[in-house]
Amino acid sequence: MAEHTNATGARIPTVVADNVHVVYRVQGAGGGKGSATAALSRIIGRKGGRSNVREVHAVKGVTFTAYKGEAIGLIGTNGSGKSTLLRTIAGLLPAERGRVFTHGQPSLLGVNAALMSDLTGERNVILGGLAMGMTREEIRGHYRQIVDFSGINDKGDFISLPMRTYSSGMGARLRFSIAAAKSHDVLMIDEALATGDAKFQKRSEARIRELRKDAGTVFLVSHSLGSIRGTCDRVLWLEKGELLMDGPTDEVLAAYSKESGK
Repeated sequence: MAEHTNATGARIPTVVADNVHVVYRVQGAGGGKGSATAALSRIIGRKGGRSNVREVHAVKGVTFTAYKGEAIGLIGTNGSGKSTLLRTIAGLLPAERGRVFTHGQPSLLGVNAALMSDLTGERNVILGGLAMGMTREEIRGHYRQIVDFSGINDKGDFISLPMRTYSSGMGARLRFSIAAAKSHDVLMIDEALATGDAKFQKRSEARIRELRKDAGTVFLVSHSLGSIRGTCDRVLWLEKGELLMDGPTDEVLAAYSKESGK
């Protein structure tokens, strides 16, 4: 791991999560047929009393500190709170209790990150770069690198076609390529490496290592333990919203594999 320290030799924190709890409140939790009708009845006042609200405690008392130059993997079964935790760090979800402190502006990249499907890949590269705070000059300087890195033109001039014509893998590769063109204080990647062939995954993993060296902190959510092992020096293991283990990659993955049978 690249060492990033201040003048006193201390490591520089980029994210501090202090006893973070995140709670979702779901209206009309009874579900099933008729739940929409019941909700409408409450809205227009046909039924009195308190509404049926179910609370989902998605993240439960998570505490950790991330440092400059680290790449941190997040693992756990589906519904364990990994994506919710990233969205809270990014400021997209409020913490019910506890606090999150960040250095700079965290950037969250997910497979479903919004690009405009009716616009061409070229236009989306420009819009995506502007959204990350790049100037038009910087975007022009990185444009060819972004397109080549994504590989979406390997089998035709897809960059000039609307995004709606892309496969899900092509869209995910372009999103990652746009985000990876810029250094970030904190870059969070949610399953973005799961789509794409082995060649692209290797390029992505190499780029993550470069981003770490450049200065930032990278968080990676992935069900691929190989991707975690190849890019991260530290792993947070969450289950049912709780942080079960936080430590070196090999140690945490060994414990996780033993528990899950992977």
